[in-house]
Amino acid sequence: MQQSQNRISELFNIQYPIIQAGMIWHSGWKLASAVSNCGGLGLIGAGSMYPDVLRENIQKCKLATNKPFGVNVPMLYPNLDEVIQIILEEGVKIVFTSAGNPKTYTETLQKEGLKVAHVVSSTKFAVKCEDAGVDAIVAEGFEAGGHNGRDETTTFCLIPNVKQHISKPLIAAGGIALGSQMKAAMILGADGVQIGSRFAATVEASAHENWKKKITELNEGDTHLTLKELAPVRMVKNKFFNELEGIYQTGRNTEALVASLGRARAKRGMFEGDMEDGELEIGQVSALIHDILPVETVFNNLLREFEEAKTPGF
Repeated sequence: MQQSQNRISELFNIQYPIIQAGMIWHSGWKLASAVSNCGGLGLIGAGSMYPDVLRENIQKCKLATNKPFGVNVPMLYPNLDEVIQIILEEGVKIVFTSAGNPKTYTETLQKEGLKVAHVVSSTKFAVKCEDAGVDAIVAEGFEAGGHNGRDETTTFCLIPNVKQHISKPLIAAGGIALGSQMKAAMILGADGVQIGSRFAATVEASAHENWKKKITELNEGDTHLTLKELAPVRMVKNKFFNELEGIYQTGRNTEALVASLGRARAKRGMFEGDMEDGELEIGQVSALIHDILPVETVFNNLLREFEEAKTPGF
């Protein structure tokens, strides 16, 4: 895999244009450092961490790798100012922002020498990101796990459209777990990829073993995009999902949906291992994930599959 002319590799000073998504309850220092040590860019997921826990993870990551790593920061985080301050104090050089206005902290972070990427789900918001001055844009299709855009645009449609409208480095996300999918995304115009679900089912991910095992058992159709009244999220169909569907059947009661979510459902499911009453967020690509592997093995597989993927002639 030739990297000399790759804009993402050059921007983040990494060997391969492979970014591990900053997933809540999965992306602690062990996962982020392992990915960075393999030549990609590991991201610590701040969205499920109290500020002091985030600081601890950053400090441990610095001890575990001498390679670049970053922090993913949802802009709706309640302690946002404190989180940004910790990132600056700890000398983090890369921040991926999501779920909010890219203008909020981009200039502040860039003045301190940080590179900033922002996650979007539409071409419209990709253009706004470019106007906001971000260094790179992550365009994520709605097959991705976790929170998604309302437009429900797939990665294969989103990437070439965004590419036509921006000049900044472009990272494809959503539905990518194989090296062949990575190559497809780059053929469509992406400079690199962000991968979540495949790295969720790794030895180093901080999620519960029950959940990792569950990921390897999922088939096509086992995930569904729901909660569009609040913030669309793709999750596994389980008892909790059926409970949400029951609320919909009684009249789409938004207050009842909020009350049901307010019981730390995501932590209960993905971090504590409750496969029935917990919220289980994962992408459609989980149907292609059949085993829990060390990050190094996943990385080697991605690179091998990328090189082996051929474009057949007509």
